[in-house]
Amino acid sequence: MGSLTGKTAFVTAAGQGIGLASARALARAGAKVHATDINGENLTAFAAEDGSIEAHRLDVRNERAIADLVSGIGRIDILFNCAGIVHNGTVLDAKDDEIDLAMDLNVKAMVRTIRAVLPAMLKQGEGSIINMASVVSSVKGAPNRCVYGLTKAAVIGLTKSVAADYVDRGIRCNAICPGTVDSPSLRQRLEATGDYAAARKAFIARQQMGRLGTSEEIADLVVHLAGATYTTGQTCIIDGGWTI
Repeated sequence: MGSLTGKTAFVTAAGQGIGLASARALARAGAKVHATDINGENLTAFAAEDGSIEAHRLDVRNERAIADLVSGIGRIDILFNCAGIVHNGTVLDAKDDEIDLAMDLNVKAMVRTIRAVLPAMLKQGEGSIINMASVVSSVKGAPNRCVYGLTKAAVIGLTKSVAADYVDRGIRCNAICPGTVDSPSLRQRLEATGDYAAARKAFIARQQMGRLGTSEEIADLVVHLAGATYTTGQTCIIDGGWTI
């Protein structure tokens, strides 16, 4: 695995959960990190950092804002696309506006950031792009996750397309496919069920390790892929044995 010292990383949805843990892990590994989030209040988490992390408010649905920020940063070696949303329900529950939002945030936002950073990466002759997918995608179906699984399957398709198109030009593109991770987003969804304890117990029950994953465990994989110079086009499953 290559060193991240001297590398510059760009992370979306870095204000909490997996994005926050990954921004910090990349910085510890030696990278200069540009941490972005739509919620400016979340970015205060980086106020006490030593300067290796620079925070920016960013709406990944705004192509011009992405382009302006990337242009201002300059060289970017690592892109971690972490922004996303989870919708509940079956195909009969899925509303067109929910599908449109999920496609925009979970898939098209990644297209926007990749288009913004890729030309410079190609000139550099190297770059690592890491996309947040899920085992709930083309890997595995899960009840009441139709819209989410649809979009995360698209992320895997996007990842493999970018990897195939630029494999001989120094660009690596991989997807991370987590199982259930204990994060602020998950806790909000559990609370929304009206019975937090029962919902959490049900989520844990489907994990063969008998526990949920942590944001830090996913962040470790982000750092690995950022420097894994012979890995591209992969769907990297990290799910506590859910798909055994």
